[in-house]
Amino acid sequence: MQSVLLTLWCVLVVALMPIFCVAIAKWSGFGKPRREGGYDNHDPRDWLAKQAGYKKRAIAAQANCFEALPFFLGALLLALHMNAQIATVNAWVLAFVALRFVYVALYLADKPWWRSAVWMVAMGVNMALLFAGA
Repeated sequence: MQSVLLTLWCVLVVALMPIFCVAIAKWSGFGKPRREGGYDNHDPRDWLAKQAGYKKRAIAAQANCFEALPFFLGALLLALHMNAQIATVNAWVLAFVALRFVYVALYLADKPWWRSAVWMVAMGVNMALLFAGA
């Protein structure tokens, strides 16, 4: 019999993913003085808004991770509430986590077509999770 522990760890990973994304954007700015373009913790939103390239895409990936979180959590809670088989729930949750990592990687690599395709598949996984207990 499988445990819900795997699902709980996946929830934690998905919840921390936005922090991981913004850390990518901020990483190279740490340790540099603000006057030299280093990270500005006095005005972080303005500093982030001025970023370009992969840093700007990491910030956009962060926003999308936050946007994906409510539907994922809602689908998961409904699946568990409706007594979906935990093996099925674990499979869908693992698939979602894997797809989100691929999504972020494609965002950073500036592959918009592939990124959008992965987003659509992840949305389908969320829908499957939503109806897993039906």
